Amino acid sequence: MKYTLDNFARLIDHTNLHADATEADMKKLCDEAKKYHFKMVAINQVQSKFCSEQLKGTDIDTGAAIAFPLGQQTIESKVFDTKDAIKNGANEIDYVINITELKAKNYDYIKREMQEMVAVCHEHNIPCKVIFENCYLTKEEIKKLAEIAKEVKPDFIKTSTGFGTSGAKVEDVKLMKSVVGDDVKVKAAGGIRNSDDFLAMVRAGADRIGCSAGVKIYEALKRRMEDDHVDSIEIER
Repeated sequence: MKYTLDNFARLIDHTNLHADATEADMKKLCDEAKKYHFKMVAINQVQSKFCSEQLKGTDIDTGAAIAFPLGQQTIESKVFDTKDAIKNGANEIDYVINITELKAKNYDYIKREMQEMVAVCHEHNIPCKVIFENCYLTKEEIKKLAEIAKEVKPDFIKTSTGFGTSGAKVEDVKLMKSVVGDDVKVKAAGGIRNSDDFLAMVRAGADRIGCSAGVKIYEALKRRMEDDHVDSIEIER
């Protein structure tokens, strides 16, 4: 598949999830998203109203992170926070699974959590992304989660919060994609800071990239295309 610069931009969830982010930081994030035509701004739930107002009239989404970054909330709390984020303008949701329940092999709980989160998002025609936080999981746990997702069908499964012990890995993206196939998309996030890492994740099967280095990556891809005198880059997947 051939990707233009704008195609690449539309893969990027432009991210600022820092606890000390100011209103000026959020405005900068939204202004950059508009300038580069990124797909979404990824922000903490409390920033939903401000960012959705900044992005009003554009095709750039406001993505609220739910139970972030630990996932240690009840299903009911996660659903409530999701509804609150949507009420305040969020039109994409990324939530962190309950890793404790996964480690306990309480797969019915994980499935019910995913079903309820997907249901509330899809009721509002909003994409739901399920954050695995792979740095804490075994390969078998990643595979099991992906199998549950293949059955429940959220819009995306996501590698990481970026706040764990490590971020996205190519091998994990490949594993996740190998399980869900075309039924669910994969988002790579965490530690993706340059264009080589970005392209590697896309080649591995990622359809969305969450990163705070979106501007740097965009500019690097632009220079690469200019140097090669091309208007697109072909990627085999």
